[in-house]
Amino acid sequence: MNVKELPVGKNPKALDFPHFPTRQQAFIWKNWEMASPERIAEVLGTTGANVLAAASEMGLNIPPQVDESWMTRGYLTIIRNNWHLLNYGQLLQLLGWDADKLAYTLKEEDFLWAKMGGLKPVCEVLKFKNLSKDEREKTSGLKKIFLRHFPEGARDYIEKPFSFISDYLPKGKPLPDDRFEFNFIHPFSASYGDVFLNPELDPLPESLLMQYASMGIKGVWFQAILYTLHPIKGAEEFSEGYETRLKNLLELVKKCAKYGIGLYLYLNEPRCMPDAFYRKFPEWKGVVSGVDIASSNCTSRTKEPVKWFEEACGNVFGKVPGLAGAFMITMSENTTHCHSRFSGAKCPYCKDRPIPEIIAEIVCAAERGIHSVAPDAKVIVWDWTWRPTEGLSDDLEFEYEVLEKLPRDIYFMCVSEWGKKTNVGGVEGSVMDYSISQVGPSEKSVKLWKRAKELGMKIAAKIQLNNSWEFSAAPYIPVPYLVREHLDNLVKNDINGVMLSWSLGGYPGGNLELIRKSPEEIAHEKFGDEASPLVCGAWKVFSEAFRQFPFHILVIYTAPMNFGPMNILHTRNTGYDATMIGFPYDGLKGWRAIYPEDVFEEQFRRLSEVWLYGLELLKKAVGKIPHGKTKDFIELENVATAAYCHFRSTYLQVRFVRLRNKGGIRGELAAIVKEELELAKKLHEIARRDSRIGFEASNHYYYSLNDLREKVLNCESILFEKHEQESEG
Repeated sequence: MNVKELPVGKNPKALDFPHFPTRQQAFIWKNWEMASPERIAEVLGTTGANVLAAASEMGLNIPPQVDESWMTRGYLTIIRNNWHLLNYGQLLQLLGWDADKLAYTLKEEDFLWAKMGGLKPVCEVLKFKNLSKDEREKTSGLKKIFLRHFPEGARDYIEKPFSFISDYLPKGKPLPDDRFEFNFIHPFSASYGDVFLNPELDPLPESLLMQYASMGIKGVWFQAILYTLHPIKGAEEFSEGYETRLKNLLELVKKCAKYGIGLYLYLNEPRCMPDAFYRKFPEWKGVVSGVDIASSNCTSRTKEPVKWFEEACGNVFGKVPGLAGAFMITMSENTTHCHSRFSGAKCPYCKDRPIPEIIAEIVCAAERGIHSVAPDAKVIVWDWTWRPTEGLSDDLEFEYEVLEKLPRDIYFMCVSEWGKKTNVGGVEGSVMDYSISQVGPSEKSVKLWKRAKELGMKIAAKIQLNNSWEFSAAPYIPVPYLVREHLDNLVKNDINGVMLSWSLGGYPGGNLELIRKSPEEIAHEKFGDEASPLVCGAWKVFSEAFRQFPFHILVIYTAPMNFGPMNILHTRNTGYDATMIGFPYDGLKGWRAIYPEDVFEEQFRRLSEVWLYGLELLKKAVGKIPHGKTKDFIELENVATAAYCHFRSTYLQVRFVRLRNKGGIRGELAAIVKEELELAKKLHEIARRDSRIGFEASNHYYYSLNDLREKVLNCESILFEKHEQESEG
C-alpha cells in the first residue's frame, strides 16, 4: 500500500499546543523515553545530539531511559500522541512500520479509525530548526515550571510501564465457580491486535493463567479474524502468516489447558476485506456502510462468503483441537454482511431478504463448521444490536424471530443490563452495555433468556465485572456491592455461562474475586478484623456514589472519564467532536448525550464529592492494616484515588467548558485550572508507582507520565494567559 492510500476523512487543521514554544518541542516531549533520541531525530531530519540538547533545554531526563516496550506494547498510545503532530509518512517513520501495517491496525484493532475520529488532521512536515531568541526564553520558562512541579526524584517511573505483566500471583487455593457452567474473560495484558502472529509478547503469561485458575476463571477469549487464519482461495496474499498464527493459537490452547482454562474465539464474520480483494472478487462486494474502510460481503448475490465462513470455522477448529468455543456478533460491529451496519436496503440483492434470515444463515454456517470437527465446542450467539433498522428502539419481536431460526445446539447470550431503564438526575434513559453503575439484568434480557430456554437453548450473560467504559483507566472500579448484586441476580435467573468482560476488565483481581466470595469475606481476608469494617464502609460509599454516574452509551464512549486529568484544557473551541474512546477534546455536546449541561455537571460533582468521602473513610483504616497485608491496601488506595482523579477531573472539565463557552468567570476558571493541575500531579504520583493505572488492553496506556506533566504545563499556560489578560485590563 502507498502512504497516499491511507484514510484521511475530513482532514481538518491539526490542533495547536500553545503550552509549548514550538511544535517540534511538543513532539519531543510527547515521545521522550518512548522512542530513542535517534529515532526522534530521524523523524525531524536532524541529529541525535540536537534532539538531546532540545530535550535538555526543556528539563527532560538526560540521558533518557528509553523503554522499547512502548513500540511493541504501547504503539496505540504513540499513535494517539502524534495524531495531531505528524503526517502519515513521519508517523510511519516513528513507528518503524509500513503503510500496510498501519492500514491493518486502523481497520482491525478495535475500531481504531473510529477512535481517531474517522479523520487524519493536516500536519505539515515537522522539521528541526534552531530556536529563536523568543522561543528560547519561553523554553527557559517552561523548564522552570516543569522542574518546580516535578523535581528530580519525583518524576521517574518507580514501577515501569507494563511491569504488571510479571506481577501476577495466585489468589489462594483454586476453587471452582459452581454457580455457572462456564465463564470467560479477555486477558488483562493481551493486546487487541494481531496476537497470534506475535507470541513473543506473551499474551498469556503462566503466572496470569495460574492466578485466573485460582480465582475460578474457566476461560479466556481473543479476537479472531478468520481470513488471517484460513485463506480465501485465490486471495492467499491477504492471509500471509496464517500457518504461524494457527501454530501459535494451538500453543496457547495447550498452555491454557494446563490450568483447566478454555480458549474462546470472538468471531465477527465474514469480515470485510481490503478494497484490493473486491477488485479481484467483485461478486463478493456488497454495500459500503460509510463507517468502515472496506465494503460488506454480500451474502445474497453469491453464497461464497457463507460457504467460506463455514469452511474456515471447520478448518480452524479442526487444526486447533481443544478450542473451547466461539462467540459471535452478527450486527453493527465491523462490517460483515450487507445488513450488518443497517445499510442493506441499498443492496439490490439483500434489500428484500429478511434480516433474521441472514443472521441465522451466518450463525448456522458457523455452527455447522465448528461442530463438524469439535462437537463439544460451545457456539455462543450474541444478540448485540439485533434490530431491523439503525437507531430503532429495541424490538423484542424481531429478536424472537431471529431466535426461532437459530440452531438449538447453541448458547444464546445477551448483555445482562441491556434495555434497563435509568433515571439519573431526573433524566430518563436506558442502558445498552458496559454498565456497572446500573445493575442488571434488565426486563428485556430476562424475557429473551426465557424465550431461548423455551426453544431448547442454553443461555449466557455478558457483563462487566472489574471495570467498564464508565471508567477503564484503572484495573477495577472498587464498587463490589454493585457487582455482587448483579452476580446474585444472574444466579436467580439460572444463567448457564457468563462473559465477564469485553477487552477491558480482565485484571486478575479486584471485583473478579466476587465470583467466589462476598465483599465482607474479601475484606476480612485481605485487611484483617479491625480494618475490614472500615474498608467495607468505604466500598459501600463508592458503590452508592457510582449510582450517580450519568449513564448513556454516548457518555461512556466520549466523555473524559477514561482519560481524566490528561485531557488538555482549551481556552478556545477546538471545533473537534469527541471521539469514541479516543479524543475527548472539548466536545461537551457529545459528552453529555441526553443530559442537559447543568444536570451532567451536577452528577459528576455529586459522584466525585461522595467518592471523596469514601476515600476519607478508607484512610481511617490505614493504621489498622496487619503487617503483611499492606500491599493489598496500597493497591486499593491507588485504584480508588485514581478513580477520584478521573471523576473529579470530568466534573471540572465540564464546568470549564461551560464557563468558557459563556465568556468565562475569570476567578472561577482559574480555580478550576488550579484544581486540574493538582489532580494531574496526584495522578502522576500514583501512575509512577503503579503500572496498572492508565492501562487498558485495547487502548494501551491512556497516558504516560509525560502526558500528565504536559497537562501541568497546559494549566500553567492558561493561568499565565489569564494573569496577562487581567494585568492588561
